[in-house]
Amino acid sequence: MIEISFFAAELIFTGIWLLTRLVVWKRQGQISWNREAVLLLMFVNLAVIIRFVFFPRGLVNGHVQPLVFEAAKAFPFRLNLVPLVHLFGYNSLRDILWNVVGNMAMFIPSGIVLPVVYRKLDRFGKVLAAGALLSLCIEILQLPFASRASDVDDLILNTLGAAVGYGIYAAVKRLKR
Repeated sequence: MIEISFFAAELIFTGIWLLTRLVVWKRQGQISWNREAVLLLMFVNLAVIIRFVFFPRGLVNGHVQPLVFEAAKAFPFRLNLVPLVHLFGYNSLRDILWNVVGNMAMFIPSGIVLPVVYRKLDRFGKVLAAGALLSLCIEILQLPFASRASDVDDLILNTLGAAVGYGIYAAVKRLKR
């Protein structure tokens, strides 16, 4: 059994992010501090997504519980490929809302940040595809963890959240004109 603390996960993510940025800086031969400030938005966005996707939402004694990997429990994967089967299968309306609204809300910032950070993501379809791809990567990364489940409903809701975020981005952009 391997336990990964929230702090360790964020430290690993930060290390990978910094290593990637160092490679980019080396290739470009310079550092654009304005660009790095904008990219910091994406870093924070992804760090928050990591927190809510991989770690249980409740705190125990004021601490985020670790992500646990147990090889014996990793297979078979907890995977749902049938849309809407589990979406409303919760014990209370509060849990249903937490799932639906939470999955969408978590990706609204992505829909706003992606076109700001990456100029080529300048259209609804491109941001929608990027949001879906980001969500798909997360669902795949969850597969080996028995405490997590990969669900097509999450993919759909996350993508809808990115779409809502892009709508907010586009509305603000129009208002600024």
